[in-house]
Amino acid sequence: MSNTPMAANPLTRAVLEIDEYASGLGWDQPARLFALVDTAQLRAQEPALADQLGLGDDETTGLTPIEQDEVATDRPLDEFLATIAWPGAVAGCALTVERLMLPPSAEAQVPEGLSEAKLAKWVAEHPERQEVRMTVAVLRDGARESALRLREKDSPTEVLTGPDLVPGLADALAATFEE
Repeated sequence: MSNTPMAANPLTRAVLEIDEYASGLGWDQPARLFALVDTAQLRAQEPALADQLGLGDDETTGLTPIEQDEVATDRPLDEFLATIAWPGAVAGCALTVERLMLPPSAEAQVPEGLSEAKLAKWVAEHPERQEVRMTVAVLRDGARESALRLREKDSPTEVLTGPDLVPGLADALAATFEE
């Protein structure tokens, strides 16, 4: 049985389930991509896969995350996401990724004119940096949800959720459904 807190929205439940899964793997993990499929449709059309995923016969609502092959690390994430197209049976997708972030108060301190590599180094060395795991999901119909977990507050009760927490990543994921 999952320790994921109950959420009314199926997309929020899926995001929290993915966050819980990623949490169980520990920190310093690569990005992970998931297809989100309608659980009832999966149970009806792919009963063997549903059984393999541990879905009980009573689980017929919501979304089931299915982890995809590894996310390419040889190019920027946005370029990798631009290569993805989903089959019609996929209702949505989600990505979990770890990043360093700074509080808004540190934005004024960012030196101008830094290359991407030098900016990343500057952030990594900043005393106020925070490690965060972001799980972002989108559906074909435009719905979005995110979960943020700080490494220093690594607890299921400390996960922040909301549809607009990581808008750039949500936009990139939504673009994988554009034709």
